[in-house]
Amino acid sequence: MTRDRSANRRRYLALWFPWLPSDRLKRRTRSADGSPEPDPRPVVLVEKIGGALRLAAVDPAASAAGLVPGLTLADARARTPALRTIVHRPDMDAALLLQVMEDFGRFTPMIAEDAPHGLMLDVTGCAHLFGDEPGLVRAAHERAGRIGLGIRSALASTPQAARALARFGPGGRFEAGQDRQEVRRLPVAALELSQRETQALQRAGLKRIADLDDRPRAPLAARFGADFSARLARILGDEDMRITPHRPPPPITVDRIFFEPIVDDADMERVLSDLLIETADRLDQASQGGRAFEAGFYRVDGEIRRIVVRTGRATRDRIAVLRLFRERLAALANPLDPGFGFDQIRLSVLETQTLKPDQRSLDGDRPDGEDFSRLIDRLTARLGPEAVLRFEPLGSHIPERAVRMVPATMKVGRAAQDWPDLTPDDPPLRPLQMFDPPQPVETLAEVPDGSPLRFRWRRVLHEVACAEGPERIGGEWWRAPDQKTRDYYRVEDREGRRFWLFRQGLYGETDEPRWFVHGLFA
Repeated sequence: MTRDRSANRRRYLALWFPWLPSDRLKRRTRSADGSPEPDPRPVVLVEKIGGALRLAAVDPAASAAGLVPGLTLADARARTPALRTIVHRPDMDAALLLQVMEDFGRFTPMIAEDAPHGLMLDVTGCAHLFGDEPGLVRAAHERAGRIGLGIRSALASTPQAARALARFGPGGRFEAGQDRQEVRRLPVAALELSQRETQALQRAGLKRIADLDDRPRAPLAARFGADFSARLARILGDEDMRITPHRPPPPITVDRIFFEPIVDDADMERVLSDLLIETADRLDQASQGGRAFEAGFYRVDGEIRRIVVRTGRATRDRIAVLRLFRERLAALANPLDPGFGFDQIRLSVLETQTLKPDQRSLDGDRPDGEDFSRLIDRLTARLGPEAVLRFEPLGSHIPERAVRMVPATMKVGRAAQDWPDLTPDDPPLRPLQMFDPPQPVETLAEVPDGSPLRFRWRRVLHEVACAEGPERIGGEWWRAPDQKTRDYYRVEDREGRRFWLFRQGLYGETDEPRWFVHGLFA
């Protein structure tokens, strides 16, 4: 039985910038009108390896003269005396590739680096944004030409096949099944094995991928290892090894691409509104609500601005989210600058949560707490997420570790606990106002292990009228072995003021236990 390789097949676009180091130099030496400065000499980038200067990269002119990476600089000068030698800066090449990867994220959020000097894009379901697959490939080449980079590409059904066809083959676009036939024509060097293994295959008369595909896999695996069979299956399209994107893809993404860049604020707001309508519809179909929304603005010159707004609860209310984007854009310290215009806007839902339908009352009022949640969302959008905080309970008996401050719109984490249920008639066990750190006091107790009779705090003597306790809390020995036991007391002085005191250390455990006031009861 023959397996249908074309069923449920994804599509991958491999982009390779073969002259990235030299193109980076040309981008830095452009003339005033934007064209490269004329210099007919071939360019080579050199680095010191083993005490000798060797070519790390070459430009097209040097390649046409027969110079290849790895050649010593002395041999290169003997072949081509007129050379421009520049020190190789791989860190700057990596920075440029990262910048290009961010810019090429306009084609798909599923994008990853494909070293050396390449990118791999999972473009499944993205071709319709550019008309069709040829339109997408054409847009990628135009984008690379606009930023001054030479490019080769291949569109195939697996990342390994696309990479091999772009770097060792003719490149182009290949349908499912067609890419396999084209890969079979490639040399065995396309497997990118070690030089020793490649030479062993060639000496055995196995010079093309087809020669390996027509042979049983078991003897090849026994000779070259189990990884060899997996590598061969992936390059032939028998196995799809998915890419790991540079950024985790958001659950929902919608795009708008413009034939003419937009610069007007009203146009950008109108596009955002349209994108929110489509986003809300997709959230509704999935019975989900959004907790974090990101608008990505792609400028013509390649600069990208990402604006994120968060909500206190899951929502599909496009009007409320659009209002948050207005607040956030108005509060930006560095305002959104369209430059020569935005040619693409992307709206992504970064976090989702199951959202049940809300039942409104007969008079149309919203559920309790919704207005307060919207107020928090607006304050967060205007002031920033770090300016609006809330308490989140944690699983710890140590009072100062039992809660933490987190952004009010942050989703409840796994470490968070539920607030304990209290009986309304019970007195409060913990004060609302606590000191960090606890403040030392001088006390006098009737018995060493008993509650204090009086204590002095901030130069004021307080006579204790009544006390309740102790509540003993042991130290977290797994965090700090020297933490001492605490005995907490709720005390009230003769003027009616109530304090939360504790004695740190037990008699016999420490030479002189100390007392502290940790909080005040209202």
